[in-house]
Amino acid sequence: MKAGWVAAAVRAKGLVGRHPGADGAREIAAGPTLDDGLRRLATTPYARYARPATNLPEAQRAVSATLLWHLRVLAGWLPPGGARLLVPLAAGFEIANVVDVLSDGRRTDVPAPYRLGALETAWRSLARADTPAQVRAALAASPWGDPGADTPWALVTGMRMAAARRTALTVPPARRWAQGRAALLTARERFVQGRSLPDPVRRDAARLLGTRAPAAATYQEFHGRLPAAARWVLSGVEEPGGLWRAEARWWRTVLRDGTALLREGRYGPRVVVGAVAVLSVDAWRVRAALESAARGGRPGEVFDALV
Repeated sequence: MKAGWVAAAVRAKGLVGRHPGADGAREIAAGPTLDDGLRRLATTPYARYARPATNLPEAQRAVSATLLWHLRVLAGWLPPGGARLLVPLAAGFEIANVVDVLSDGRRTDVPAPYRLGALETAWRSLARADTPAQVRAALAASPWGDPGADTPWALVTGMRMAAARRTALTVPPARRWAQGRAALLTARERFVQGRSLPDPVRRDAARLLGTRAPAAATYQEFHGRLPAAARWVLSGVEEPGGLWRAEARWWRTVLRDGTALLREGRYGPRVVVGAVAVLSVDAWRVRAALESAARGGRPGEVFDALV
């Protein structure tokens, strides 16, 4: 194993070891106020970005910004070309930036974009887009691909499905997660929102789920047509209204698989992918914990299902 991968794997394990984990998230969630949660957060690695936060959205974004910073630090430790492994895993931050671009003018509280550095796919082009049509053109000219339409929903849904497709192709240890994410996204859009997927999005879904599942007319039919590699995420979820439980299962699975990758004896790309998974789950869990604190220290069902 090359020395660069060994150094990156050691750094990755060090980053994971400093985070609050499930017990720390429970402490944050149990705070009777958001201020109590923020005081507990100040003792964690999230403190760097969270100190200026005064409300829940700012605090949750600070947690996400900390995760991105740690992914960028980790990318800097990878050997030449290794950052390509992390780019699809960090795609959610570029998607969040595009969501903010598309909402600009309708909101007065649009935050500064996430700074992606070496983890960007096409952000410099997307940041110059002034209209949804220009966003679509920038996506079509990039590895994201054409989402098939220029409505805000189509643009964001296209990016989310493309992120799953790119993850499955580029990050083999994460392929199962990508298939589960594609199943969740398809089920939510088709059977909760009642929307038909644009053609490019449906093709990406078919690459991950096979051609039969995305064409299903009902949720039950969709569930039955999923390949085994993706069906796990909807196990026991008989109706679309229970998809939040499937979402919690997806996060638990990413955590379990990521922890197993971290424990592998060999220092290499799989350990780094495992670290990204565990760090991502930790951030998701802490964001949920902060919401629980803001609600008076009453953890919600989603938080309980994950932790």
